Amino acid sequence: MEDYTALLSTLLRQEQELQFTEFNNNTAIELGQLILAKAFAEGKQITVDIRKNGMTLFHAKMNDNGLGHDRWITRKINVAHHFEHSSYYIHVLMKSWNTTIQDNAFVDPLNYAAEGGCFPLIVKGAGMIGTITVSGLEGHEDHEMVVASLKKLLS
Repeated sequence: MEDYTALLSTLLRQEQELQFTEFNNNTAIELGQLILAKAFAEGKQITVDIRKNGMTLFHAKMNDNGLGHDRWITRKINVAHHFEHSSYYIHVLMKSWNTTIQDNAFVDPLNYAAEGGCFPLIVKGAGMIGTITVSGLEGHEDHEMVVASLKKLLS
């Protein structure tokens, strides 16, 4: 059985470090554009979604991304809201326990996907206020697309 301890620690550290002091609509646009620019530069086809308090502040689809990615985004967001962690953290956590989110948390697989790509939007002192989600790549790549862009914006 694989040891996921180091990866889980890294993912938790990302959530602790990649937090905002404030987040508004313009911040969402700036972050969304950073994510898209990274995808264009790498030749990746993605859908990006940024939500704050249930409101969609940024949503963009690159060519060849249809409704399937919107469903993936919704399912990943549901995981992030349910557990208040990134969907990739929950994916790795379930693997480390040798189970699935459906078997462990008794959630509907049509509504929840513990795959990488949805990162909690956290404001220091306020907690999780929304989500930043990428869909279109492998789960760990979706996650890294968000994390790399957050690091760039917050540095």
